[in-house]
Amino acid sequence: MGSKMDSVEDQEVEEKPLINSSKLSSDQQQEEGSHLPEPIKTTTSSLLFSLLIEPFQWLQMMSSQLNPSFIFGIVLVYGLSQGFSGSFFRVVTDYYWKDVQKVQPSMVQIYIGLYYIPWVMKPIWGLFTDVFPIKGYHRRPYFVVAGVMGCVSALLVALLGKLPISVSLACFIGITAGVAIADVTIDACIARNSIEFRSLAPDMQSLCGFCSSAGSLIGYSTSGFFVHHLGPQVSLCLLAIPPALLIVLGFVIHETRPVTASLRTEKKKAMENLVAAVRGMYISIKCPQVWKPSLYMYISLALSISTHEGQFYWYTDPKAGPAFSQEFIGVIYAIGAVASMLGVLIYHKTLKNYPFRNLLFSVQLLYGLSGMLDVIFILRWNLILGIPDSFFVIMEQSVSHIITRIRWIPMILLSTRLCPIGIEGTFFALLMCIDSLGSLSSKWGGGMALHFFHVTRTDFTNLWLVILIRNILRLATIGLIFLVPKADQSDELIPADLLTKKSDSIPIDEGLQLVSISEKHEAYIGA
Repeated sequence: MGSKMDSVEDQEVEEKPLINSSKLSSDQQQEEGSHLPEPIKTTTSSLLFSLLIEPFQWLQMMSSQLNPSFIFGIVLVYGLSQGFSGSFFRVVTDYYWKDVQKVQPSMVQIYIGLYYIPWVMKPIWGLFTDVFPIKGYHRRPYFVVAGVMGCVSALLVALLGKLPISVSLACFIGITAGVAIADVTIDACIARNSIEFRSLAPDMQSLCGFCSSAGSLIGYSTSGFFVHHLGPQVSLCLLAIPPALLIVLGFVIHETRPVTASLRTEKKKAMENLVAAVRGMYISIKCPQVWKPSLYMYISLALSISTHEGQFYWYTDPKAGPAFSQEFIGVIYAIGAVASMLGVLIYHKTLKNYPFRNLLFSVQLLYGLSGMLDVIFILRWNLILGIPDSFFVIMEQSVSHIITRIRWIPMILLSTRLCPIGIEGTFFALLMCIDSLGSLSSKWGGGMALHFFHVTRTDFTNLWLVILIRNILRLATIGLIFLVPKADQSDELIPADLLTKKSDSIPIDEGLQLVSISEKHEAYIGA
């Protein structure tokens, strides 16, 4: 949105006719001077108008450089499948485990950790999408598979009454599997386009972050209402809508279909691609420029142990906690989603040109310090300061989500910079698998901490201590910041010869290219 739109505005300014004041008579100059307020008003109104249309110009610019169906895929996968479904799923399942199944918070943390199994399997999904086409297509069929899996799982757990915990957990894992498969499929498209259109890589990540935050805003805003009026179980029916739209995406997204000689030839080529992809992953992960930042991302996620379930149970407890209502819980998370959108805007406008190491160091420091707001809230020091619970929790959620989003975007962008072309879907999935392992470690580590300190459905005496340990671990991560490269966010991080080896040894199927490259695109990249 930055340089492209700025150049357009500069061009418009240059095309305005210039008035030579020396050719005006004194009367004309007085007449011009008497109307000075009018241009000021016009300038102010045009500035407001330009600010309103700027996001649409940004989307138009990206659609002109990339295929519009690819932009639609980002909006659908990140906005609805991840943003809306993820936020709605989070609130509704919290109440489902708490009120329907009546599970302890430490066990819920373990169950939530199991949700990450499909995300840990992302390299497998990536291998399938890269080297095992269906009817010649590498991406479209997997959107359909993801949609069917998520839709069926959501309807089963919503409509079959109270199920055994194991069956409910299997359905929830099925829902997350659908989201994960769709995510790895669209991420393969993003990773490839980030390599081919390097100048648009930050814009693509900003669009992903904005769509995710906007979807989360809708999901959080409506979740409390539906839980209150329909109950947590029936509300799960709404989670079948985004997967159904993924099925539609599988039929409309643009993808070229290569001509294959025969089925046997296609299978032979798939196996060759599989061997080449595994070899390419092995060569790439051994590169210090790859494994060092990958290790940092894992540790930074794993050491920030999750205390979400303990805090959620405390939020809704009528004795020990503030006893927030179901609607207000949704409002809290919705405000957090708005704060995440603000975090995307802050990153896009002011932080996308900072080096990776400097940015992640500063954000990780703020991430650890901001966690102390949770300690203040649990100990009820806000009431001693005269700050109401509702105001304080909204402030805490806003600060936390802004910092979390700013911290997350450069880590994702860093991952795209580590992907060699040809196996970008598989390798990006491998990096996201490492991140998912970090999140799983965070959930299980938090669950064990809650259990060790005896935080239960009714006893929250040591909850503040668990949160304090979490904050200390977050700050300790800064000691490993040397693993992050000092490079700028637009620099190439992996050696050029490594990319050359990938392009020489790994066959790149033309069917993987979802966005056609024209001379206009090449000129834009060159500029």
